Amino acid sequence: MRHEQPFMSLFAEYILEREGKLILENEKGFCTYFFINEGVYLEHLYVKPDYRHDHIASDLADQIAEIAKEKGYKRMYGSIVPTTKHSTESLKVLLSYGMKLESAGPNAIIMVKEI
Repeated sequence: MRHEQPFMSLFAEYILEREGKLILENEKGFCTYFFINEGVYLEHLYVKPDYRHDHIASDLADQIAEIAKEKGYKRMYGSIVPTTKHSTESLKVLLSYGMKLESAGPNAIIMVKEI
């Protein structure tokens, strides 16, 4: 199944031009991502509070995983900054998505999942 980049918001165009990062977005949430080495890195993942228990985050991640697999990538990365607001909830989301600890430093936890 081939995924074409859907309509891009003005902000998505800006992020792509300025930082070379892509955004997958819908009316309930978004995720910025980019490709590194052998994987795709999920940078910012946001879901509106009313939809946070509706699997929106995993649906976005699944779509990005499919795009990455089509390009030949094998891993998906995500990270948590422990000092940010809601970091425990963010860690729970990545763990429930099947990600595992890759590495940890003083202010970053890197997670990975084979795709």
